Amino acid sequence: MTASTTIETPLGRYRLVAGERGLTRVRPEEVPLHRPAEAGDVTPAARRVLERACTAFEHYFAGRCASLDPLDLDPEGTAFQRAVWRALREIPAGSTACYGEIARRIGRPGAARAVGAANHHNPIAIAIPCHRVIGRDGSLTGYAGGLRRKQWLLGHEGALLDL
Repeated sequence: MTASTTIETPLGRYRLVAGERGLTRVRPEEVPLHRPAEAGDVTPAARRVLERACTAFEHYFAGRCASLDPLDLDPEGTAFQRAVWRALREIPAGSTACYGEIARRIGRPGAARAVGAANHHNPIAIAIPCHRVIGRDGSLTGYAGGLRRKQWLLGHEGALLDL
């Protein structure tokens, strides 16, 4: 079963959901989860994953942006989506990439739109840093948590964008 909690952040309340193998979902509280959290008994392993995640997010928002990198994640998605999400985790804090770059990194150079769709379905906000993906021209593009949050996250991480 999963464990879940909410945390307070500079961007509002976020819901974190964890299973035994890793964090499964992170969303601003007002943004619906693509799938509801499972009910039932919480295992000690899921509780430990959730505790580590809460600590990592606390450190992230305190300015230690790399603290999310070692988190174990267990997102549910297609093989293509998981490939995109792995590539997003390789974008260092303070850096950005465009959809086409991500498509090339995963060996699918013509799949920039599909990369965008995978970003849209990212179940683990911030830890899978889809906020670091911008338009080819350097513009901010859509973000499920809202462009205000995306801009804040990029600024917090030190990405120098002319916004």
